[in-house]
Parts: sequence; C-alpha cells; structure tokens
Amino acid sequence: MHEAMLYEKLPSLAVRCHVCQWRCVIKSGKSGVCRMRHNRDGILEVLNYGQVSSMAADPIEKKPLFHFHPASQAFSLGGWGCNFRCRHCQNWQISHQESRQSKRVKGRESRVESWGYGAEDSRLQTPDSRLVSIPPEKAIRLTKQHNCDGIAWTYNEPCIWLEYTLDSARLAKEEKLYTVYVTNGFFTEEALDTMGPYLDAWRVDLKGFSDSLYQGLARVIRWRKILDIARRAKDKWGMHVEVVTNIIPTLNDDDEQLEGIANWIRDELGELTPWHITRFYPHYEMRHLPLTPISTIERAYEIGRSAGLRFIYVGNIPGHAGESTICYSCDKLVVERMGYHTRVLGLNGSRCLFCSAELNFRR
Repeated sequence: MHEAMLYEKLPSLAVRCHVCQWRCVIKSGKSGVCRMRHNRDGILEVLNYGQVSSMAADPIEKKPLFHFHPASQAFSLGGWGCNFRCRHCQNWQISHQESRQSKRVKGRESRVESWGYGAEDSRLQTPDSRLVSIPPEKAIRLTKQHNCDGIAWTYNEPCIWLEYTLDSARLAKEEKLYTVYVTNGFFTEEALDTMGPYLDAWRVDLKGFSDSLYQGLARVIRWRKILDIARRAKDKWGMHVEVVTNIIPTLNDDDEQLEGIANWIRDELGELTPWHITRFYPHYEMRHLPLTPISTIERAYEIGRSAGLRFIYVGNIPGHAGESTICYSCDKLVVERMGYHTRVLGLNGSRCLFCSAELNFRR
C-alpha cells in the first residue's frame, strides 16, 4: 500500500481526494471514481503504485506529439483505472478495469478476464497473471536500456498515477530525460502544480466543446476546468502543449463545437499550438457508429485554418498530407511524416531552417 497525496481527512473517517476535478468524498472502505484510491480507516491509499498494465518504446509521434523532440523515442507506461468512462475508449480493458491490488482489497479474485488493443498497438501486453510492479528506479533504467530520450505516462489517465509518476519524473529529470503526460486534462490545480516542475509536455484531449458532449461521451461534468488546466500548464509551468480531438460522427463533428475548440486554442494557447484532428474508429460501446468520413476531417482542418491556427494535423488516416509540417511562412516542408516514420528536413532549433519563422518546436 502507498499513502496518497493531496487529500484531506473528514469526519467519520471519510476523506476528500484532491487529485482530479471530481474531488471525491470517499467513505471508509470505499474507493473513488477512478477505483484506484481507497479509503482504509481514514487513510487514502493508492492501489496501483508502480503496477504496470502495459509498456512500450514508442515514437513520440504516437502520443501524438509532433512538435516535441520529433523522431525521438519515449518509453511509455500505462497503469490501471481512469476518472472518465468514455464510451469509445480503445483501452477500456485497463482504464475501466480494477487493479490486482484493488481486487484484493475488496476480497475478490485477482483475475482480468480479457485483454485487447487496437491493431496498431505495439505495447508489451502484460496479462494479470504476470503483472509486475515496476518501481520508479526500474522505469528509468528501462527507459535508458531501450535507448529512449524520455518517458511518457499514457494508455490510461496518468493523474490516477500521480504519486508514482511524480517519483519517476523526479528521477527522469536527474537523468536528463524528458517527461510527458498523455491526459484527459481533468486535473486539479494542486495536482498540476505538484507535477509542474518535473513535466515537460502536456498532450491533452479536448473531446468536444459542450456540456452535453462530455456528459454523454465521458460521463463528466465541469469539463471546462480542462481548459483552465491546459492554459495553466503552458503559462505557469512552461510545458509544451498539444491538443487532440477525436472527431466522432453525430457527436462532436458539428461546426459549432469544432469552431469553439479551434478558437479557444488560438486565443488561450496561441496560434502555433498544434491541433490534432483524428479519425474515429468504432470501438467499445460505440461500434454502431461509422468511421469518420475523410470529408469531415478535412472540413475540421479548414475550420482550424480559418480560425488562424498554424498547425493542424490529420490523424488515423495514414498517408494523408495533413500528417507533415509545412512552414506557414515559406511553405517549405520542414518535417515529413508517414505514419510513425518521421524525417526532420528543415528545422533550426524551434525555427524554420529556410526562413527563420518560429514554429513552436521543443527539441
């Protein structure tokens, strides 16, 4: 067991967690929304500290991060649990699952019935019967053994792993490794400020731009706090921020939501902030919906351009011209991408090699 950070004790042995925006009030013997924070007699304990469900040495472009250490490798770790319940989740077997330890706490069998990932997934799958604990020191050692330039917490929501990722990130910075969160962004300010000194990149999902979308898709309220936290990550902590929107037919593909996202990125994060618009593939509880038409993706691309965004990227359509980086000033190809194959052709630090325009790259 590992005692949690960022919680307060309440009467009658209850506690209130302050890691994510749910701020769960948890009675003794119960767990929070994420299922990974359990109240044992007035002490909030983390059930998944160092428990790894999946890991891989990934191209950083897979996160996706296109303007952050391009063509580098990130050692990627996933754990258990999530504070969202997205109906289209591709990683529901780990994000909607309980850890081995949480099942022991509740006196149930420690057995995961099934595992499954998208066909493109390269993770080292870790069936529950072989589940290993990877302490922070070993995570850093594996990062270096796999010749990775940094470490990323991904596959499930990393804030559920706050204590573990914090301990790992501190060690990563000592070893001159970069650090990445791939997140739904539903953090509290306290949690962000705890990680802030040790985190380099904030790759955040912005699933839509309406209350009904977030409530219907992810069962989440107060979603606008995600916007505040992304802005704080950039402005207060100087993190590199990129935004991803998975465009789902009939749910978030209307012009009003897409314009809302594009305008918000421009106004609050800046016109040089990358916006990834990705094609939806039917999965989990949303297998009845069709693939996103390419015409819809291209309309979203034009909405982003009309809003003044300089870098809009098309995802999940291999070979599309929208994968590569074109300098907005001189129209030269500066980074060529084909799937996860990346060639840096025209960068000088964060600027265009050909015309010296600022392109907002972190290298």
